Amino acid sequence: MELLKELCMVDGVSGFEKKVAAIMKRELSKTCDKVDVDAFGNVIGQRGTGKRKIMIAAHMDEIGLMVKNISEKGFVSFVKIGGIDDRTLLSKKVTIKAKKGDVSGIIGSKPPHLQKKEESEKVIKHEDLFIDIGAKDKKEAEKKVEIGDPIIFDSSFGMLDKDIVHAKAVDDRIGCYALLKVMEKLPKKLDATIYAVGTCQEEVGLKGARVAAYRIDPNYAFAIDTTIPGDTPMVKESESSLKIGAGPAITIAEACGRGLISHPDMRELLINTAKKNKIPYQIDVVEGGMTDGAMIYLTREGVPTGVISIPCRYIHTDNGVFSMKDLDATIDLLVKALTNFDL
Repeated sequence: MELLKELCMVDGVSGFEKKVAAIMKRELSKTCDKVDVDAFGNVIGQRGTGKRKIMIAAHMDEIGLMVKNISEKGFVSFVKIGGIDDRTLLSKKVTIKAKKGDVSGIIGSKPPHLQKKEESEKVIKHEDLFIDIGAKDKKEAEKKVEIGDPIIFDSSFGMLDKDIVHAKAVDDRIGCYALLKVMEKLPKKLDATIYAVGTCQEEVGLKGARVAAYRIDPNYAFAIDTTIPGDTPMVKESESSLKIGAGPAITIAEACGRGLISHPDMRELLINTAKKNKIPYQIDVVEGGMTDGAMIYLTREGVPTGVISIPCRYIHTDNGVFSMKDLDATIDLLVKALTNFDL
């Protein structure tokens, strides 16, 4: 659990993934023949010398905020980096990752006691919120933070039950963890060259995967990410029938087909591997959202790509919730699929 905790708790807003990359490079160096960090910031571990090249991707970045302005009174306004629901922001504790050191802050707004009726009935937009860092004025605030500093949510790592974990940045640090464990558990000799890739800037356009896939030019690829379960109140079964604890989700299509539509051979490989090895799995048709697979499979002449996602409640907030059973089953499924890769 220490590695999982380290990955989830380290800061790495899109475009600022260096600390996550350092962990990925450190761990991949234990299992790969060669590890590079490309010009974009992706970490690429290479293992084996087989003719077939198989890429496995998990994104390192997390959603967050960025300092946009400092007011005369010393309050910080911000923009969102990645998809964040404004309703989740109010009163959250955050940490501004300033060059001079971490700065704590609280996201504030106009007090409810002073709001007019029409104001209280509306969602407060993020541009109307601010961060209080305790500065008395702009001059004092500017001694602590600068425009462009990334901001992360100040969250904890812990257990809700014996198998249920909560943490920040589970999207997609648990995918990064799975990637590292897959490389650890794979047999020493495979009839393929495996590329384990920690990608950058997935949350803001799937950018790192596009760059890495172009460089590697793989014959096949897998993406590991998170997905939305429907086992909480207010989510209809028709919106999502996935459950945490019921196994990883094998994706058929993302964003109603605007994202990846998984290659039939790749999804059948995953489904048949799960059935043969009695690994629990679920089938995922995603109405909104995409993964790195959506960029990888369009690279060059096209790359047959499969996606395995770990069901996670409350993704794109300061606390995601997932099951260790699903994470372990994801690792097991990928190891078995790669060990018996017969396409």
